[in-house]
Amino acid sequence: MADTEAKNTVEAEEVYDESQIQVLEGLEAVRKRPGMYIGTTSIRGLHHLVYEIVDNSIDEALAGHCDKIQVIINPDNSVTVTDNGRGIPAGIHPKEGIPTPEVVYTILHAGGKFGGGGYKIAGGLHGVGASVVNALSEWLELEDTVDGIRYTERFERGHVARPFRCVGPSDPERTHGVSVTFKPDPTIFEETVFDYKTLLNRMREQAFLNGGVRIVLRDDRPQYDSEGKELPAPEEDLCYEGGIRHFVEYLTEHQKHATPCHNQVIYMRGEKGTSVAEVALQYNEGYDELVMTFANNMNTIEGGTHETGFRSGLTRAVNDYGRKTGILKSSDKNLTGEDVREGLCAVVSVKLENAQFESQTKAKLGNSDIRTLVENTVTTKLAEFFEENPTVGRVILDKALAASRTREAVRRAREATRRGGLSDGSSLPGKLKDCQERSAELTELYLVEGDSAGGSAIQGRNPRFQAILPLRGKVLNVEKTRLDKVYSNQSLLPIIQAIGCGIGDEFDINKLRYGKIIIMADADVDGSHIRILILTFLFRHMRQLIDEGHVYFAQPPLYRIYRKNMKGKNDRYAFSDQERDRIIAEMGGTNVEADRYKGLGEMDDTELWDTTMNPAHRTLLKVKIEDAMVCDEMFSLLMGDKVEPRRVFIEENAKFAENLDI
Repeated sequence: MADTEAKNTVEAEEVYDESQIQVLEGLEAVRKRPGMYIGTTSIRGLHHLVYEIVDNSIDEALAGHCDKIQVIINPDNSVTVTDNGRGIPAGIHPKEGIPTPEVVYTILHAGGKFGGGGYKIAGGLHGVGASVVNALSEWLELEDTVDGIRYTERFERGHVARPFRCVGPSDPERTHGVSVTFKPDPTIFEETVFDYKTLLNRMREQAFLNGGVRIVLRDDRPQYDSEGKELPAPEEDLCYEGGIRHFVEYLTEHQKHATPCHNQVIYMRGEKGTSVAEVALQYNEGYDELVMTFANNMNTIEGGTHETGFRSGLTRAVNDYGRKTGILKSSDKNLTGEDVREGLCAVVSVKLENAQFESQTKAKLGNSDIRTLVENTVTTKLAEFFEENPTVGRVILDKALAASRTREAVRRAREATRRGGLSDGSSLPGKLKDCQERSAELTELYLVEGDSAGGSAIQGRNPRFQAILPLRGKVLNVEKTRLDKVYSNQSLLPIIQAIGCGIGDEFDINKLRYGKIIIMADADVDGSHIRILILTFLFRHMRQLIDEGHVYFAQPPLYRIYRKNMKGKNDRYAFSDQERDRIIAEMGGTNVEADRYKGLGEMDDTELWDTTMNPAHRTLLKVKIEDAMVCDEMFSLLMGDKVEPRRVFIEENAKFAENLDI
């Protein structure tokens, strides 16, 4: 009888019929699956809400009706975006039978960007920006000013809370435009506190891309100095008449921290029909390339047809110039795209009707005709520039030739490492203590600073799934080094061999031998330096490891805390000064001492296992890339050749100790 009841219960649970099909009305689908519309509900998705509203104002600027946008972070962490565009038509929508602004903010795929002549060029192509922001906000207040008349409406979690209404004549100084204030819903987002610098980077980017448009960003949240005195509200007034020319100059100075090879930023512009392509570029003395692409002001971080056209046009133009001047002989091979882009900083911006993005987050452009426009523009205009500026042309060509020679040296180094078994994983570094498990999903590789700590880690590890690679001294700073030097460096080769994926364009994530790559260094300044050196190497040459979440920092304790005359019995560990003080207080304060570890080598194998390596008790910090542009800038700043920007950064961010007992 019991078996029959159980069987009936299972069958009842597995029924799948018409009643199982749900229909989500209005904006319910957005609240149910927010990631489909803004990519993520993390801090990145939070800021994406601001971008969507600002993008609508930028579209007004593209249409020629807006030249000022103001963004304010309010004290309650809501955000207000105001523009001086045309405003949203205030009449009743002929199809929906409700006020048109309400249509825009409550119905997906509603807007003026699908035809009708409202917008020829728009980044907000999909028409879901305003309504998605509304759906994911605890509340949103709209102020719409059209032809000198002001209208307002309030929404709460996507629903009308105060109906659309006319509140009378507008201020004489503001007769048209839209102002939107919204507060993100804390039940949707993991974090609801906006970061001023993140918004500043995006607003500056938009100001560069739309030369002449003024964007003002202000943070009205209370801020205080170390003495409790309130500080003035941070504010930036951004306007760049030079457009993307100034963008390239800014990137070279502030992000790459590099020295330009030529003073003049090369600017090119091409048009076909209603489509416009702009390109600005400059070469610097570094080795890394930075190419940022935009379509209708959207940062297409995954590239697309416009980037493909730029790359092919640039490679052709430089090779053509080399052949024309005779520097490249008939017997010489053409320079590759990789050769031509070494040390390049470039911005490619296209504006076009009916932009075909591959997702709502607009990460990749798909219009095929824009490739031809960009490629032809770069090939033609760059040839003209070289003709008029032969000195600059020769500098660029010489840099590409040097890169070509280095590439050949890298090829020889790779062949040598292949003969040594590095690429196929058959040769493992001698100091590696491998684990028994072979599935990458279950294994961990500890990159450990020093032989002493490495010895403790080897003794204390779980050999079933934990592998240990002791590192000899500080690894090479790859930010200042060409790739051929990386292949021959004795501090990096063991890491490359142990991980097993290769590096650079030969990197293959499918050959990964360990699911977790854990950097374990001392909890001091030298340890921090070693972590950033290894991380710089992984970011520049094995970035997919970071992108896919395989890289971690171990967190060894700073202090061991114990009762006097009872050391070793019921010891506790602290990972910060604050935690040390709290634990001492919990233990009664008297007869309690705290020893600071000078390094991992001071721990025996049991301590290292208990505090840092035991999965049941350890803390691992996963390395994530929230903003690739900011990461690239930080690596260039901290590890690059220029000393002055690094000195300024340290002075602005250093925490100085007080009352030192020397």
